[in-house]
Amino acid sequence: MTSAKILLLAGDFVEDYEIMVPFQTLQVLGHTVHAVCPEKKAGDHVRTAIHDFEGDQTYSEKPGHNFVLNATFAEIKPQDYDALVIPGGRAPEYLRLNKRVLEIIRYFDSADKPIAAICHGPQLLAAARVIAGKRVNAYPACAPEVELAGATFVSLEVTEAVTDGKLVTGPAWPAHPAWLTQFQQVLLRHLQA
Repeated sequence: MTSAKILLLAGDFVEDYEIMVPFQTLQVLGHTVHAVCPEKKAGDHVRTAIHDFEGDQTYSEKPGHNFVLNATFAEIKPQDYDALVIPGGRAPEYLRLNKRVLEIIRYFDSADKPIAAICHGPQLLAAARVIAGKRVNAYPACAPEVELAGATFVSLEVTEAVTDGKLVTGPAWPAHPAWLTQFQQVLLRHLQA
């Protein structure tokens, strides 16, 4: 089996399922996943939030688990990784203010390496200015940001995902099966190229 070394960008109040599920699933598939957060080191944790869809005008938010990071942000070198994963939740709205986070995203884009972003994760892609001309999905409330960044927002069911080249995006955690399946396919093609 071909395996990848994957960088996962996190921050406090990342969506619980959107960090836990890809972190664990990608490891089950044989990949190495390093979860990092600015200003934190391996062994530190980020707090998570559970976003749910309960019939309100937007998602509800509840406290989630503490997610333990397994790598130190200050020590990572993007060139050591094959792919990037960006979960959603509230973390992207402030992580996009971190210049190094944006530099890391721009590296993966310019190196033509696979990137997977879900829910509010495309806020980081928009801030890094790497989605112009791409077909992108995100949590629907992020559609204006996606379009202002020059991408085409693709409306999908909450269980669907979209791939454009080496970029895989989806609306929220109910899309995990489609999003992770598409990302795995992109990863394998990239590793075999």
